[in-house]
Amino acid sequence: MTERMQEPTLLVLTALADMPRHGYAIMQEVRGMSAGRVNLRTGTLYGALDRLVQQGLIATCAQEIVHGRARRIYALTPEGRDALAVEALRLRVTLDAVTDRLTAPASDTTVRSFA
Repeated sequence: MTERMQEPTLLVLTALADMPRHGYAIMQEVRGMSAGRVNLRTGTLYGALDRLVQQGLIATCAQEIVHGRARRIYALTPEGRDALAVEALRLRVTLDAVTDRLTAPASDTTVRSFA
């Protein structure tokens, strides 16, 4: 995956970076990491999980029965970990560029208000 990740994908992969999780736990992690800004709906989450499995970025590592229903546990694959690391580096480079420019002294080419 060489193009920029969409935020939900980034957050789902990040939620799985430290440990395998089931869908509801992933939804809670994403909500927490985004300070409540991103709330994945069930259909959106499972569509994303299916796509990430097809792309080889995550895999089902276990299945358990809870209250008579099957619960799949997802884990990051080595390819998923690599893709997440590449995206983290891309974001860090961008953040560093933004920070450098915001903390640099203003130049003569700065647009000023004429009001």
